[in-house]
Amino acid sequence: MALTIGVDIGGTKIAAGVVDPEGRVLRQAKRPTPCGDGERLAEAVAELVGELRKEGDGEEIAGIGVGTAGFVDENRSRIVLAGNLGLTADPVRERIARRVDLPVVVENDANAAAWAEVRFGAGRGCRDAVVVTLGTGVGGAIIMDGELRRGRFGAAGEIGHYRMVPFGRRCACGNQGCWEQYASGRALVAEARDLAAADPDRAARLLELAGGDPGRIEGPEITRAAREGDQGAIDCFAAVGAWVGAGLADLAAILDPECFVIGGGVSEAGELLLAPAREAYARGVTGRATRRKAEVRAAELGSAAGIIGAADLALR
Repeated sequence: MALTIGVDIGGTKIAAGVVDPEGRVLRQAKRPTPCGDGERLAEAVAELVGELRKEGDGEEIAGIGVGTAGFVDENRSRIVLAGNLGLTADPVRERIARRVDLPVVVENDANAAAWAEVRFGAGRGCRDAVVVTLGTGVGGAIIMDGELRRGRFGAAGEIGHYRMVPFGRRCACGNQGCWEQYASGRALVAEARDLAAADPDRAARLLELAGGDPGRIEGPEITRAAREGDQGAIDCFAAVGAWVGAGLADLAAILDPECFVIGGGVSEAGELLLAPAREAYARGVTGRATRRKAEVRAAELGSAAGIIGAADLALR
């Protein structure tokens, strides 16, 4: 049985795990991410790999898959740019490989998580899928004909940065009107804070959970209030869900997937978000009266997706 190690490098922590060919994580280890220094980052990854191999009592590891935040080049070897990690043009694959003496594959973290969902999670059985991750921003990945589509230069799937609103809200990427400015966790929080400031009566429960200060409203308070039946919080999810669905409709016109898989922290609200997203998608999709429509599914693998996907990509 070929075992691999998947590594998920985020802005605050590195998580790694030994994964079997069925996508099961056998054991894991974590440590903080040393940002701004490629050598220290590679050393931290190597230490995690060494820790996991030592615990394996001589088991054979076939390779290492690394999912990392940021843009990864077309050869899956260098981090082109990772603002959250403080790295530019970093030869991450070479740095790690010479420390672990195993084959290493590097991939964007959203691509790795998406691959896991299509292989083992909500998208299994779909050869054409788009995975959308709704967190602080919006990430994603494209799988067509059963293959991860990376684009000529490795940057395909940055769907959060297609511009839905000309000259709209300014985005950290430098453009205006990007989808993630309207369909992300950041957008949900902005919606709730705006509601609380403009109409405190409708946002009474949100304000209560935030100690009376609109500026302290965060995602957990919005989700809690909505699950308690607070109409103001439910309306916030409906507003963001409508933006999600509108974006899915546009993506369907371009890519025509069999399914959309929606993951990320915001998606943990479940049908509070997915129901309005499905409605907006059905209203907006081109040819809606006659065409077959992609299913919109909730992701299944949670925070382990990045590890699982990176590990599986190490076999390919």
